[in-house]
Amino acid sequence: MKIPVAIVEDNNDIRFALEQIIDMSDYCELAGSCVSGEEALVKLPILNPKVVLMDIGLGGISGIEVVRELKISNPEILFMMCTIYEDDEQIFEALSAGASGYILKKTPPGKLLDGIQELMEGGSPMSSQIARKVVAAFQNKKSDKQSSESALDILSKREKEILEMLSKGLLYKEISDAVFISTETVRKHVYHIYEKLHVTNRVEAVNKFFGR
Repeated sequence: MKIPVAIVEDNNDIRFALEQIIDMSDYCELAGSCVSGEEALVKLPILNPKVVLMDIGLGGISGIEVVRELKISNPEILFMMCTIYEDDEQIFEALSAGASGYILKKTPPGKLLDGIQELMEGGSPMSSQIARKVVAAFQNKKSDKQSSESALDILSKREKEILEMLSKGLLYKEISDAVFISTETVRKHVYHIYEKLHVTNRVEAVNKFFGR
């Protein structure tokens, strides 16, 4: 069964390009599109997509506000911000609102589709530029490094290797190619990493990795 994907984008050219990418995918299908945050608040619960590619700057209600409101009543919908914004405030506000991924509009189509698939597998896809900003923000926070090192000691060598790759923004498929294992095996390793570190997503795992 294909993954139903909805798009919220007010730029006609960008929205059309995203629709074309979804339509040409072997494992995604277009559930519908919205041109504003106001329209998204009404239509998305009806369209009931699995994944929403959400712009931030929509003119009226921002994409972040749409995510914040809809995530409460529709927790099963996975939101991936697809935006031009790279500033720390927008990134963390979007993640705090309930977004599960954050990629830039300049992301190549293949990597965008990989991100959608990873989102469905429980991952938190991020563009490498965004992942670096998340890491930098954690590095600026005070922490107890000793306790963090103790937490990482319980990870296997392979799990530490995969966690380091996650911290660099790599997708599951990219990790599987790098270490010559299947994406399903990567997914299982990530699950065990989250379980051992008592975290629920990539951002929290990276936080532990850098001792923050």
